[in-house]
Amino acid sequence: MSCICDVVLLLLCDSVPLKSISVQVRVQDHVATVSSTLQYVNEEECPLEALFVFPLPADAAVCHFSAKIGEQEIVAEVQDRESARDQYDDAVSSGQQAFLLEESAESPDVFRLSVGCLSAGQNAAVTIIYITELAVQADHSLRFCLPAVLNPRYTPAGSGAGIVSEISSGCGAVPYTLTLSVHVSSPKPISKLESNCSLDPLVFLQSDHTQATVNLSPGHMFDKDFELFVFYQDTHQPSAIVETGVTTAPPGSLMRDPVVMISLYPEFPEEVMSSLATRGEFVFVIDRSGSMGSMMHYGKGAKMRIESAKDTLLLLLKSLPMGCYFNIYGFGSHFESFFPKSVVYNQETMDQALKRVKEMKSDMGGTEILKPLKHIYSQRCHPDHPRQLLVFTDGEVGNTKEVLDLVKSHAHSHRCFSFGIGEGASAALITGMAREGSGHAQFITDTDRMQPKVMQSLRFALQPAVVNIFVDWTLPDGLTVETLSPPINVLFQGQRTLIYAQLKGESSGGSEGTVTVKYSLKDQPVTNQLHFCLKPTEETGLSIHRLAARTLIRSLEQEKRSGAADVEGIRNRMVELSVQAGVSSVHTAFIAVNKDSRQTVKGPLKRRRVLAYDSDEFDDMCYGVPQMGCDDDVYVELDEEVELLSGDSEEYDDMCYGVPQMGIRRGFACFKQSNDDVYGDIDIYDDGFDALAEAAPESQKDLLLQLVSLQKASGCWDLDATLADVFGKTEDELTNQKPAQVDGSVWATLLALIWLYGCKIEQQVEWQFVAMKAASWIGSQKVGDLSQCVCAGNVLLGCQVTKETLGI
Repeated sequence: MSCICDVVLLLLCDSVPLKSISVQVRVQDHVATVSSTLQYVNEEECPLEALFVFPLPADAAVCHFSAKIGEQEIVAEVQDRESARDQYDDAVSSGQQAFLLEESAESPDVFRLSVGCLSAGQNAAVTIIYITELAVQADHSLRFCLPAVLNPRYTPAGSGAGIVSEISSGCGAVPYTLTLSVHVSSPKPISKLESNCSLDPLVFLQSDHTQATVNLSPGHMFDKDFELFVFYQDTHQPSAIVETGVTTAPPGSLMRDPVVMISLYPEFPEEVMSSLATRGEFVFVIDRSGSMGSMMHYGKGAKMRIESAKDTLLLLLKSLPMGCYFNIYGFGSHFESFFPKSVVYNQETMDQALKRVKEMKSDMGGTEILKPLKHIYSQRCHPDHPRQLLVFTDGEVGNTKEVLDLVKSHAHSHRCFSFGIGEGASAALITGMAREGSGHAQFITDTDRMQPKVMQSLRFALQPAVVNIFVDWTLPDGLTVETLSPPINVLFQGQRTLIYAQLKGESSGGSEGTVTVKYSLKDQPVTNQLHFCLKPTEETGLSIHRLAARTLIRSLEQEKRSGAADVEGIRNRMVELSVQAGVSSVHTAFIAVNKDSRQTVKGPLKRRRVLAYDSDEFDDMCYGVPQMGCDDDVYVELDEEVELLSGDSEEYDDMCYGVPQMGIRRGFACFKQSNDDVYGDIDIYDDGFDALAEAAPESQKDLLLQLVSLQKASGCWDLDATLADVFGKTEDELTNQKPAQVDGSVWATLLALIWLYGCKIEQQVEWQFVAMKAASWIGSQKVGDLSQCVCAGNVLLGCQVTKETLGI
């Protein structure tokens, strides 16, 4: 958020009409159907209109919206957005009950729900159903995320923020409760379910473990997103699901014809994957806004987000191949780079960068990512060094689609790997940047270590680019195929690629189809093929059709934004698809009006905003302490008479913004307007940020990072006391055990490798490139009896590592 804050509308917690949220999740293989029921109660003495701006997964297809008032259920229709808004306004102004659900035009992971004309004492239960694919993780689990945190989104001056501008910083403890149950079914046995939240015991419903249920334990505080990781016993294999259409839909339409969803998991030749790229330009873009000063989590041993990012940068810099190019950008309300342009990676430039990394702070204000990206893209690319962009942010931006359009317009010249840090990071921004930039997205939340996920993405960045991707279909006579997904422009080893396609016509009798994906990898032709049964499944309802419709709608939206000639024709096509499939889009909305109500609601209508939890507490906003990018004192001018509620924030710490466990007290004035909306950030001052440093848990010395920090750019280590300290030895002990014919740096590097494989094997994903550089460096040196050296190193360090294990 900008430092000169707008007035933030807050709602006193005791008057919020939303009382509870009940969620039922049904996971079928790698597709989840989520049904959320929101219970509203008007406990005031006058009619209410409730507004709730909330997050959903960025790729979700919202396919059902209904409201139940008493025993009467009203099912919403999908209509053109402007028409739906007009109907809602007309209904509410005439005293009718109405419900409106809209997708944000700025970011597809934000929705606004309007509940109009709840009369005094009335209950309303609103149900929203959406479908989403589950992302494959590095450990082969499938990740389901129920977003519970919606942070205020930084909007650059002059941009129209729309719905996202209505996101306001909410109370630390929201006044509504959450219950959640999950049902998982799959042809493959379920191995286990894990979550970042407390779960009741897992219950298997079948002896073959192909069905299971689990519930969220009571007491979820909405301080973090709910994440569930589903593990199947067998690793993921290519598959296809054919789903029959609706016979009442218009002939030739998407909803009438069968639709197939193809899931591919490319496996690249071993000889190609064993030789990672030694060239490239690596540009690291680090969020240094105020919110990066927040903790990664509030458990034992937690670090600030910026400190975790700095540790990760150390690993990344040490893992780069000699002779590549690199640069590091920090951004907030403005941006700066370590070097005027990317420089060659060597010992000198690495040392300069590491010195600057140590000095990095979360002191650059808001989260304005567009400007640094434009600057990076304006820089000339280096021939034979493909540009790889790695973006780290915990932020929320109000111009998500503008950012994604920029990334897509430069997709031909780079790959973009994005990392969402902390609770509430925008899924639309993180996944969208990776999708448009032909890269890979990662989310680092709660107690996740940042380094393993980042190093997995670095492996993808070092993977040779897959080019000339071509998809071919073989179907029985009489059948044709129309691919609904955008062209595949990136493939990564073991990562799922989805293809949606519409099957047209009638088969002449064949029962099997084939899809073939051909591509080139390091000048080597590769073919992956999948045979699939054309018989439709009976278990998916219309899930596949709706996901396919959502995919096609997003593709059309991108085409419209990229300057297509027939903009109005594309918009009409999007509306037609959205209405036929019953899924949300930026140009449509769900509208429900209770036309059967026998009496209209009378009396002045009050508006209430229901607040989603804001995990960053103040951070980028002007509630933060000065080094978080805000002025010491911030004032807001009010037009109307106000009544002073409180002049001391201590009693609010637990309820709203404070983080008292960090020792911060804030004094501020809080005012109440006649309509009960509360205005914050009137006068803010910090009376002791030093307490944060004192109260924050002292991180234990990380021996792995200490060892990595000592490695030279070439891959070797020096034989000295600091290296000996990592091993728990003295320099003399290392020197005295060194074989006579071995150089000191070779001996030191060999000991480092033995220690990594012998003592830190569980963190191998973090140091794999460090070890590869070390092994390559040793291989370039003249070493006598290497086996004898390894034996001596094992004795010294108490390890049992073989020469073959070291990869030398």
